[in-house]
Amino acid sequence: MKKFLVAAIIATTLLMVMSCKKEAEQITIEFWTHEDLNRQKLEDRYIQEFTAEHPNVTVNVTRQGAEKLIELVQTAFAAGKGPTMFNLSVNDEYPYIISGRVAPINYKAAGYNNAQAVISAYAPKMLESVTYNGDVYGLPLELTNWCIFINKKVFRDAGLDPEKDYPKTWEDMVTVSEKIVRRNGDIITRRGYDFRYKYYLENCVPMVEQLGGQLISDDGKEAIIGKDAWIKFLTFMQEWGPNGKNLGSPTYTPARSAFNKDNNDIGMCSTGLYQQARIRIDNQAFYDSGEWMVVPYPVFKDAVKDVAACYYGHYYMVNADVSKAEQEAAWQLISYMLSHGEEYLREVNIIQPTTALLNSQTFKDMPYSDVFAGDFERGHIVYYSAGSTAIQNALGTAVQSVMLQNVSPEDAYATLKTTVQELIDEE
Repeated sequence: MKKFLVAAIIATTLLMVMSCKKEAEQITIEFWTHEDLNRQKLEDRYIQEFTAEHPNVTVNVTRQGAEKLIELVQTAFAAGKGPTMFNLSVNDEYPYIISGRVAPINYKAAGYNNAQAVISAYAPKMLESVTYNGDVYGLPLELTNWCIFINKKVFRDAGLDPEKDYPKTWEDMVTVSEKIVRRNGDIITRRGYDFRYKYYLENCVPMVEQLGGQLISDDGKEAIIGKDAWIKFLTFMQEWGPNGKNLGSPTYTPARSAFNKDNNDIGMCSTGLYQQARIRIDNQAFYDSGEWMVVPYPVFKDAVKDVAACYYGHYYMVNADVSKAEQEAAWQLISYMLSHGEEYLREVNIIQPTTALLNSQTFKDMPYSDVFAGDFERGHIVYYSAGSTAIQNALGTAVQSVMLQNVSPEDAYATLKTTVQELIDEE
């Protein structure tokens, strides 16, 4: 009788363990990422391969435009319903790290022994922005810096030699754009260049730094340093806009989006190495024509500092509120996708900044990789903090107020300084 009871207890226990194990192994990963049709083809294949090896895992992918995704992630986390894993630009993600909303890497699941092993696998400083209290919280899908893409045909149509006349300074940018621009009344039908509006931390703060200003003081206590530099920058933007020389505006189709079409409506845009893959997919004839080129980020003629556009990374991160099993599966999936760095570079032209990839022949063979590498050396990581998203918005308000509402640069500077100071005081 005792033997029967013992056997029955063991059998029942085994059934309970097996039942619990079976239930625990059914994992759903909600993966949110920004749209990129070229990257999507690879990711869909990687996910299919991963789930074939892990049949207990289901991956649901949500793709949105980059700006919309920022809003959706914020809203979801505020409601306690954040995705299992996601990626945003680091200045939008960093607040999630310091607020405890994302989990540190599960090193074993991601294929590493510890934090130092992860850091050592990447180029210097690439993981500084996602390292907090000794742990690493994200792995980079891509590292991006912006240079200037040029449509050679547009230059020649305006009587310019793209190889000789491309802008080296911001003053050159104005002169060249004045030669390229076409208008129907006050409406611009062809722009020489236009800015990446809404990405002021990446594209415009370096312009202020060239003039000797700073976004935040070195000790982190004072905002908007260097009144003369900021007013000169804001004056430049006002003169660029519709109330000045009328060379561009936030109200037009983004220059980067128009560039690939080769419709003789944009001569230059700021964008990253990934743009090459998008040109190839969107307009193979333009890509093959050789009628485009890439040149370094300009500086002001009287610059006191040589600074290129800030580089930034989109880092995969995992929600700290999901179960440990879901976190482990998410890091396994992230690790699997990132194990294809050279394919990402060849097919999508995005850089995952591992030491191995940056030293690879694949990277060296990419068109204009030397220009991007040179500007990377001249640049620095984009500003990130708990309030970086709000600071980005404040910069946008200042720039658009001088460009579209004709607010004086002095008044816009004063408002910006007050706003950003309050934001860093709250951190």
